Amino acid sequence: MVRKKKEVAEAGEEVVAKKSSMHTTLIITEKPQAAEKIADALSDGKDRKYSENGVPFYEFNRDGKRIIVGCAVGHLFGVSEDKKDKRASIPSFDVKWKPAYEGKNKSAGFTKKYYMALKKLAKEADEFIVATDYDVEGEVIGWNVVRFIANQKDAKRMKFSSLTKDELNNAYVNVNSSIDWGQAIAGETRHFVDWFYGINLSRALMRSLSKSGRFRIMSIGRVQGPALAIIVDKEIQIKNFKPEPYWQVFLLVQDLNKQRIEVKFPKDLTKESELLKFKQLKGKKGIAKTEIREDKIYAPAPFDLTTLQTESYRLFGMTPSQTLAVAQKLYLAGLISYPRTSSQKYPEAIGYDKILKNLAKHFVLTKYAVNKTPVEGKKSDPAHPAIYPTGEYGKLEGQEKSIYEIVVKRFISCFANPALIEDKKITVSVSGLDFFAKGLQIKEKGWMSVYPSTVKEEEIPTINGEVDIKELRIEQKMTQPPKRYSASSLLKELEKQNLGTKATRANIIETLYDRGYVKEKSIEATPLGIKLIETLKKHSPVIIDEALTRDLEKQMESIHLGKKELDKKQEKILDTAKKSITEITAQMRKNEEQIGKELSEGTEEMWEQEKEDAKLTVCKKCGKGNLRIMFNRNYKRYFIGCSNYPECKNTYSLPPNSLIKAVKDDEGKPELCKECNGPMLLAIRKAKRPWKFCFNPECPTNKEWTKKREDYAKEKADEKKEEKKE
Repeated sequence: MVRKKKEVAEAGEEVVAKKSSMHTTLIITEKPQAAEKIADALSDGKDRKYSENGVPFYEFNRDGKRIIVGCAVGHLFGVSEDKKDKRASIPSFDVKWKPAYEGKNKSAGFTKKYYMALKKLAKEADEFIVATDYDVEGEVIGWNVVRFIANQKDAKRMKFSSLTKDELNNAYVNVNSSIDWGQAIAGETRHFVDWFYGINLSRALMRSLSKSGRFRIMSIGRVQGPALAIIVDKEIQIKNFKPEPYWQVFLLVQDLNKQRIEVKFPKDLTKESELLKFKQLKGKKGIAKTEIREDKIYAPAPFDLTTLQTESYRLFGMTPSQTLAVAQKLYLAGLISYPRTSSQKYPEAIGYDKILKNLAKHFVLTKYAVNKTPVEGKKSDPAHPAIYPTGEYGKLEGQEKSIYEIVVKRFISCFANPALIEDKKITVSVSGLDFFAKGLQIKEKGWMSVYPSTVKEEEIPTINGEVDIKELRIEQKMTQPPKRYSASSLLKELEKQNLGTKATRANIIETLYDRGYVKEKSIEATPLGIKLIETLKKHSPVIIDEALTRDLEKQMESIHLGKKELDKKQEKILDTAKKSITEITAQMRKNEEQIGKELSEGTEEMWEQEKEDAKLTVCKKCGKGNLRIMFNRNYKRYFIGCSNYPECKNTYSLPPNSLIKAVKDDEGKPELCKECNGPMLLAIRKAKRPWKFCFNPECPTNKEWTKKREDYAKEKADEKKEEKKE
């Protein structure tokens, strides 16, 4: 094993590849960043960094033991079919864990070097400690390394919620003697069940579609199906909605001191004939009464993952998956606690005073943290507390800065005083009818000085006694259809219905977009998504049955909670899933021609809509065709072309390595460039912030992109010249 020593290692130090005579412990971590943090904390900064084929690991001595800290990169193993022949059977339940690099996903090839590095490190170890994230997925990752790479039946387990020095040292000193079998078996069961449902049902769908002579990558799963059904049901409600008129009645009143205010009748009127009794009120007198009440508004509860995701969507427009990715980075940097939590409570053990003291060095808002105990919510999580800042600090930018700061502000606000408000209500009684106006004034902001509040002040006068009815205003309105889900509200709905887990819900929403079942920021079911759910409701409704999914979630949660006879419980759940899937696939096979025909219709509608959605504007060059977003399969990149091709060959290049979409507002209307009035586009790139731009190279706003495009073309031209010289 070749080891490249860290620069701080002593010169001339020799490192041998054979097993040391000293007792050796291998600590298994989930990510390289976590390995570095853990090694630094446990060695008090005296660790040495080495490399095995580009994979970092760390070594130090502690308490007479040689400690090696190695890392995975998330899942090194995946559930795969143990095929005995090349033909895929439906249903198939013959699966096992296999190294991720052996699978069909080429992007997982990089995991091989991490697999091999851990395998070599394991040969040197006498003892193993799992120090992956303390949740279901982390437990599965650690367990798989222990059993398949280290060839051990069990290992010790470090439990921590943040990557701070104190907590990591405490986790090492108080290490558990065994891995968390409840989490490990629950995680494995979930992987198997999700594979059984996802692969078998998706294969059945695509086989049905192929019967119609079409092909499209389609997927459905035990959570994906019910989630899509929720969206489609909402879409059908919107399409079937018939607006109806209603009326609202307002009075403008004035007291003896010339103070005026408009008051409203509390009920909306659904019959125009009901307005007659109100039309006689103008010019009459009424009696006003003002009630003033002081109240307290307490700070919102600490962040669990769902509330962090919904708040970051409200404040910054970030999707749930973006928020989770950023929060994970902040956790690995040691700046916040573990984000995948359901808890809304801060236990005293996290050390409130120390965290607030450290935050005070960078945030003056800590002066509002005057209470010794924090506000807390109802939800708890046995594995992790609510999300909190660790007190460590680092310079951040963009989304990372935004998420870090709202976590800090939420934490501080929980120790602040409640806000004191004055609630004012005016009641005007006239001819036996009561009208109302409400006002609110913040007397003491308390926690609102720290965290952005949705509470709005509205000042109204204090009016008592006789008033004159100066004006009558009747406003006719139409009832509105229900609003579509946003990524944030859908996340809440999935949590409310116990569909998926805190760690998987964001990915489920992303998958619905990727499959073309939904579109737009205000989530709209596509023709394909609608047709898929309609077809399943008709031919195999159990696939989208929320009750079935919830029942499976409860069963798997009971494993997670560590009840006895785990293996038997796992076997029972898997047998139930196999039986259900066997019945579903048999039913689908029986109706596959009809299913295929209906899905084909949905696919056709989808393609037509995609063509329509791709239209941007009339081509200025020919004046006949429409400029559309198109995809070049040979070069695997998007461009803009004219629909009047080949008569018109007008094209525009677009950013490479990006998914390109037209920007639309919440009503689905194209967003136009403020400079040239052309359509705006969005370039979505992996691990980068989406880039909104105008594709018109002559637009003043587009100088940056024009220069990038010219530089890219010059670079390619230079490369070709060099190739010819060679």
